[in-house]
Amino acid sequence: MRTAEIGRGLSLAEWQNRDNRARYDRPDHHTLSLYLEGGEGVVREDGALSGGGPDKLCLLPAGHESRWLIGGRLRMLHLYVAPETLAYQAVSALDVDPRTVSLRELTFAEDPATAMLMRGAVLPLDWAAGADRMALGSACHLLLHALLRRHAGGDARAVTGGLAPAIRRRIAELIEARLAEALSLEVLADEAGLSTFHFAKMFKASFGVPPHRYVTERRIARAKDLLAEGRTSLAGIALACGFASQSHFTRRFAQATGLTPAAWRGAA
Repeated sequence: MRTAEIGRGLSLAEWQNRDNRARYDRPDHHTLSLYLEGGEGVVREDGALSGGGPDKLCLLPAGHESRWLIGGRLRMLHLYVAPETLAYQAVSALDVDPRTVSLRELTFAEDPATAMLMRGAVLPLDWAAGADRMALGSACHLLLHALLRRHAGGDARAVTGGLAPAIRRRIAELIEARLAEALSLEVLADEAGLSTFHFAKMFKASFGVPPHRYVTERRIARAKDLLAEGRTSLAGIALACGFASQSHFTRRFAQATGLTPAAWRGAA
């Protein structure tokens, strides 16, 4: 019915189906699914499970397999999440080691708070309107945090392994202090006292994403703060956040948020 790219590794779809079959064959993304209408006639065939209906949730982690018989008509809202995007949120928002987090598989689950967030904060928005994109992105990130807090299995704990805590902290501080500069992998690896190969491997274990992705995410976060303040020109923000040019900044910002910097500022 409609789709939207919310940013890198995060997208939405509202769809309907009727008297059909569906199959998930080891997808490379997580799927959070909310029944909006119907669903009472849906059966998960591989587990002989039934019990769907409005406001029931399914959580289908990346790599899972399932087969579904769709009896009657239904309408659903899906949030698709790349594993790397969830890993970054685990580290940046909760300071949880992404290697210890795994999403539980849920079928026809009850979670009124998450259902309310999807119905009340995501569904009513115009996904194509620039004015709603900021609110849409915020709501989807709240959903990511809800997944991590309520539906993550494993032994979630503070980041261990990878870079030593003191080095991890020093690297994060160096990146924040030098976002305006052309940071290279060699500079970061030298700060950690490691080869670029070992640094890149240990960085991803510690931060959930590769170094270049983390630096870009921090630059986008800094740019959002400067846009909200409203005192710096777009060219000045591009320079302050380490982008090669205003056009490069605009392109990267739009890839990450779905909005140009100017549209983001206008919606703030």
